[in-house]
Amino acid sequence: MNAVWRKNLFDVGEIPPLGFVPRHMYAWTIRPDRQGRPQEALREEIVDVPSIGDDEALVLVMAAGLNYNGVWACLGVPVSVFAFHAEKLHIPGSDASGIVWAVGRHVRRFKVGDEVIIHCHQDDGDDDECNGGDPMNSATQRIWGYETSYGSFAQFTKVQSRQLMPKPRHLTWEESSCYTLTLATAYRMLFGHPPHTVKPGSNVLIWGAAGGLGSMAIQLSTLAGANAIAVIGDERKRDFVANLGARGAVNRNDYRCWGKMPDIGGEQYATYLSEIKRFGAAIRRLTGDRDPDIVFEHPGAETFSVSSLVCKRGGMVVFCASTTGFKLSFDSRFAWTRQKRLQGSHFANCKQASDANLLVLQGRVRPCLGQVYQWRQLPQAHEEMLDNKHAPGNHSIRVSAH
Repeated sequence: MNAVWRKNLFDVGEIPPLGFVPRHMYAWTIRPDRQGRPQEALREEIVDVPSIGDDEALVLVMAAGLNYNGVWACLGVPVSVFAFHAEKLHIPGSDASGIVWAVGRHVRRFKVGDEVIIHCHQDDGDDDECNGGDPMNSATQRIWGYETSYGSFAQFTKVQSRQLMPKPRHLTWEESSCYTLTLATAYRMLFGHPPHTVKPGSNVLIWGAAGGLGSMAIQLSTLAGANAIAVIGDERKRDFVANLGARGAVNRNDYRCWGKMPDIGGEQYATYLSEIKRFGAAIRRLTGDRDPDIVFEHPGAETFSVSSLVCKRGGMVVFCASTTGFKLSFDSRFAWTRQKRLQGSHFANCKQASDANLLVLQGRVRPCLGQVYQWRQLPQAHEEMLDNKHAPGNHSIRVSAH
């Protein structure tokens, strides 16, 4: 037998013969007693290659996407990932491109050798929501690589076969790996909560517009014929969002209405409202004197109160995360009397992820790859994201790709 077929561990970047599954692999792991900043929490280890079930696939990871849930996994907030599963280690990573390396006996749509990308929705598939409802409302819904171990920051990952989608042929491994979580999340936020969906002529205020989520939201809004209004924190990002299709941009650093909402009443609250009105006026100058139909919100504590106030009567603030803090405040009088909808949104179901990916396959949405990190730079990449020092767009970790 050729020596390569007897190897039980391959170097990172070394690709085994197609379909040959070694016993061990390199992976970046988090342990229960090692949670904190990414440089301390993440360690490269040699671990067993996971076995797969009848409806699962093993994928050789070519490149993996970087997302904020990797930061949360390291920190152990808002909850430790070890509260979600019984594994003694956690391999983070919720985006990937790769090659199907093995399939379970019930897998039909994909075969060994197929080039794929992976979305992060998993569920058990056996309740009413999974069969005729919305699988995102299933009690079994979970995010691969965050609420499960064996995510994408390893040479091999195991997934449910319904997580697999075709890799866009016109994109590199790194480009293909970086966009699915942010794109599908933005797609559900903008199109998944009727009747408040993006329509031609809608005005959509997009927080963090130069980031991964924001760059996808701008493109989706523009494709739908809406006016994307970008919120940026750096003038150097103005051209970036304009090139994606934003109608205009507002620099949040020109205003002082962020953070915890002051107590209602009194001079401090009056000054706070006055500053929000000034921010709202800047938005209306870009929309033809209209308030946003939809506010695309994800910073959380620093911005949520403002989002709820600048949204139009009968409009929607849709939020999917709280990267600046989970305790949100808002003046409920403006929400109920002006009948505003405050809508939580979480990733996407399989159909939504597939529909969003079709736009990339057709070349209508760009992945907005910002930076490619090498394998050993993975902790550094998460540190930069935690400190908001990362480049605009989405980001990728090179695993087996050259």
